[in-house]
Amino acid sequence: MSQNLAYVYSARMTPEEYLVFERAAELRHEYADGILYEMNGASRQHVRIVMNVSSGLLVQLRGKTCEPYANDMRVWVPRRRTYNYPDIAVVCGEAKFLDEEFDTLLNPVLVIEVLSPSTERRDRAAKFRDYRTLDSFAEYVLIAQDKQEIDHYVKRAGLWTILEVGDVLELQSVQVKLPLAEIYARVEFETTQAPDARAAALQPDVKTNE
Repeated sequence: MSQNLAYVYSARMTPEEYLVFERAAELRHEYADGILYEMNGASRQHVRIVMNVSSGLLVQLRGKTCEPYANDMRVWVPRRRTYNYPDIAVVCGEAKFLDEEFDTLLNPVLVIEVLSPSTERRDRAAKFRDYRTLDSFAEYVLIAQDKQEIDHYVKRAGLWTILEVGDVLELQSVQVKLPLAEIYARVEFETTQAPDARAAALQPDVKTNE
């Protein structure tokens, strides 16, 4: 979940201990190999974008085999020992869960994150590397909330590549088309924006054999 992310502590908590802790906690935390990150509140822009995208997915996936989950569905990445809360995750076919609590998804095909200053680096780098270890994972979308800008990555024949996004975001793994006008409906940008200070190092490797 791309909200305000606060480092909590590194207690070398095991994944099993984290899950017990998290299910009893009032606040949500992401987990990365022993390190916990507290998930703070999202901005108004962030909430609107997530709702817009979720609504579009729900309408276009109605009656199909794919199902979207937003905000509160954890994703477990066993090979990276991470628990993440994507803004939106979509599973196609039979959804696989960690256990009978049905609160931890194992096989998302599509993950969508709305970027924020405190989470962008982790969303672009560490999380993308994590998700790429999942056999089911085939598409990754990063949506800016301070401007109309979307990074769209797809897996083709074992290689990840980035696609240009025009007026419509075409989600290939789920056969859904979302106009940018709908994604950013009711989202208001500041008239004066600070220069883009993101370093090239933030861009993930997109051509791999994973």
